[in-house]
Parts: sequence; C-alpha cells; structure tokens
Amino acid sequence: MAASDPSQSITRVPAPVDTRAPGGTTNAHVAGGLLVDPAARTDALDDAIDLNGEGRSDAAIDAIAVTHAHPDHVGAVGEYAELTGAPVFAHADHIDRFAEATGVEPDGTFADGETVGDTDVRAVDTPGHAPDHVAFAVTEGRRDGTAPNGLLCGDLAVAEGSVVVGAPEGDLREYLDSLERVRDGGYDRLYPGHGPVISDPRSACQRLIDHRLDRERAVLAAVESGASGVDAVVDAAYEKDLTGVADLARATVVAHLEKLVAEGRIGEEWADRLSRERGI
Repeated sequence: MAASDPSQSITRVPAPVDTRAPGGTTNAHVAGGLLVDPAARTDALDDAIDLNGEGRSDAAIDAIAVTHAHPDHVGAVGEYAELTGAPVFAHADHIDRFAEATGVEPDGTFADGETVGDTDVRAVDTPGHAPDHVAFAVTEGRRDGTAPNGLLCGDLAVAEGSVVVGAPEGDLREYLDSLERVRDGGYDRLYPGHGPVISDPRSACQRLIDHRLDRERAVLAAVESGASGVDAVVDAAYEKDLTGVADLARATVVAHLEKLVAEGRIGEEWADRLSRERGI
C-alpha cells in the first residue's frame, strides 16, 4: 500500500522483490515529479503515478531515476519508462552500470548537486553501499523553502538494523563519509529504500556510524590477536549465529580489512590476502 506524507508530498510504495533486506520489499518513491527505485510494477505504484490502463491519466511524474543499480531497486525502470513516456536519468559517472542493470539507455544524466531533469529534486552523492549510490533531496514541504527537508536515501540508512557494506561493491570509507554528509545535511526525514521513514536523521546516521566503527574495532582486534585469514577474522568479529547471512558477514569483514589496509592500520600482508580473495 502506498504511504503518502502530505506535509512533504512524498509517496512511499513498498513492492515485493527478491531482496536480502528484512521484509522482502523495496520502497519506490514518488516525489517532486520524480519516480525513484521502481523495483517492480504493482497496482499501488500505478495508482501513485496516476497510471490507467492506457497510460498516464495525469502528468504525475516527469522523470525516473534510481538510487543505485542493485537488482532489487531497478526491476521495473524499463516498464514504467515505456508505460509513462517519462525520461530516464542516470548518474553521469555510472551510465554503463545503469544501462546494464536496467536494460535502458538513459535519456539524460545528473551529477552531485544537480536537479534531475525537469524536476526540483536534487541529487546528493552518497557512495559506499555501492559505487554509484546517490540520494535525492526533496525541497517540498518546508514552508520557507530554504533547504531540502526530505532525502530519498536508498540503501544509505535504515530505521532499524544496519546496511550491508560488503566487498567487492562496498567501500566503508566512502560509506562513512556519506553518512556524515547526510547526518550534517539538515534533513528533517530520510526515506530509505527498505523499511519505514526515519524521523531523526542525525541520530540514525550516527547510530550507523557507531555500528560500523564498533565492527571495525572487532575486526582490528581479531587481526592484532593473530587471525591470519578472513575466515578467522569473521569468527572472531561476530559473536552470533551467522546462519543465512554468513556470506554477507564475510563480505563485510573483507570491506573492513580493505579500509584498514588503505589506512595503513594493518600490515601489507593483508593486501596480498585480499587480492587473492578477489582473484587478482
């Protein structure tokens, strides 16, 4: 069911998709004329953009874009582009990645700080979860209109739990920088790609930063205690049953180790081990 926030003119439409995220859904959003992350075609999303059986009855959207090109965010980009005739936009630095994931050649591009097509929605680079990850700032809703107050943040943040930032897609240094950027951005609400709206962006971002730094300390302690391989670090860093998520935990540990190598905080022998992990 679509969830609309009248104060901000943002409509959230969860769609059931094949995703590892809790709840098994990805949120599409309609905001300021932009359709973001149409992961699957649903009746609720058709209704949110005023789509009738023959196409749009009203010009509810002026552009289509995605927060990043992971499969659970892009599944219906091509279908909604064809149904509505709305132009599709991709990040200027990741056009090929977008086209490969969606099967759609974009009609236009955007870069950090630019508005998307003819909408008033502004792109905010937030890499880390994925190299192409971007959020979208919506200025509607604040009475004085002086600053963006809603951010469609994709997989940057979630209201509960944490976001996977795992190798080879994830970059923890970039992810932490992105969380700090959004934490300090003055947003009133975050609209994640999975789960409910976040009403306290500063606290949510700081919680996720603290979680990542806690995990980093556990990974570093495992290395300093003599762990000589990724599996040994995983066993030491996670004190819980990893059934069903062992691959995600391992990818996360590799990303942490890559960050520690890049910062010179663990020995260069780990660079060789991680290169072998990637088959380099």
